[in-house]
Amino acid sequence: MTAIEIILSIFILSGAFLSVLGSIGLIRFPDVYGRTHAATKSATLGVISIMIATFLFFLFIEGIFVGKILLAILFVFLTAPVAALMVARAAYRTGVPLWEKSTQERFEKNVRKETE
Repeated sequence: MTAIEIILSIFILSGAFLSVLGSIGLIRFPDVYGRTHAATKSATLGVISIMIATFLFFLFIEGIFVGKILLAILFVFLTAPVAALMVARAAYRTGVPLWEKSTQERFEKNVRKETE
């Protein structure tokens, strides 16, 4: 096994681990706000890690520079957190309650500013 294969394996395994962690978070967290957090943070990093491994595979093993993979990494990195924010804001505006043991409510002041 070469060094590049070991590096690719580390990226793939870490991406798979982060994706599994995000899936567990979707099941275990009690409210929609925690679930969106789990879905975006870990799953986004997992997908990006696997895509980096794919890019490095094509670059070093096949000898092909694939710029589309880099654009896909950028696209996922920019859009997934914004989508989670929009889902959380929509849930808050429609009255989805926070978990009863939540200690902070950060959306209230922002929603009040927008409605004024």
